[in-house]
Amino acid sequence: MSGPHDAVQPDLSELVPDWTFSRSTPPLIVRLARAKSLVTGLRRAPRSAVVRAVTPRGQWTAYFLYAGDGQLTPAHRYTLERLRALPRGLLVVCAVPSPAQIPSHVMELADAVVWKAPGGYDFSAYGLALREVAARSPGADLFVMNDSVLGPFVDLGPLLDRRTWAFTGFTAWSAFENHVQSYAWHVREVRPHTVSALRTVLPAHAAFNHFQDVVNCQETRLARVAAGVMSVGALWHAPRQESGDPSLRYALPLVRAGFPFLKRSLAGGKLVARADQQVVRRLLDERGHPLG
Repeated sequence: MSGPHDAVQPDLSELVPDWTFSRSTPPLIVRLARAKSLVTGLRRAPRSAVVRAVTPRGQWTAYFLYAGDGQLTPAHRYTLERLRALPRGLLVVCAVPSPAQIPSHVMELADAVVWKAPGGYDFSAYGLALREVAARSPGADLFVMNDSVLGPFVDLGPLLDRRTWAFTGFTAWSAFENHVQSYAWHVREVRPHTVSALRTVLPAHAAFNHFQDVVNCQETRLARVAAGVMSVGALWHAPRQESGDPSLRYALPLVRAGFPFLKRSLAGGKLVARADQQVVRRLLDERGHPLG
């Protein structure tokens, strides 16, 4: 009989490493759900403003963080400091009610800052970052991540410097259709035509305010849309839908194998029951990550 923690203890041999994206056909029910989301879910994009502009550099990191009360969590601070240590410009897209509430620590560490009103989920922030880099630092490589994951626990430099694909995800799954999971990804040589190519998943003037709409129309379509103009792949792919979400089901063995991220929801969040918390806390402690 399976125990409550078995779902995150699988063998990594079930995953495909260094997977090059291949298109798959979404079933009819997915296509219908997407159509409904497009009709009923689109809203005006949240307000935003450039607080500190991007400048020309060869490489940028964009970190989206939500700080509804204007306060950073220990996890935010850990991530900001790890990203600041990379030899890349650091752009922070911060979701708070007003620009005046952007935490001072963000202003101290970031080379560029964009304010975004709450709403629109991470894809509205990704679009802002992509457009800002394309306009002000054309040709730069861009790594983006959101605060749904803890880390990075290892030096991202060697992973980001890999030249296998123009668009690289960290994990990918076959649910809905083959897709790259959007909590972190890297795209080379961002230019205005990159923005144009991705406009259907990163629209400038519209956003979705419900999680399932984001999954239906943005997360699960991002890789396919990107593959229309560039090579796409992921470090790990779960080829069978029934294997489960690789960022959750395989989370602990991936981190043990040197993976840079752990879903925050497994460490005291809404999916805490999916992982042995003693193991999670030990892994975080070994990597110097605050447990609070």
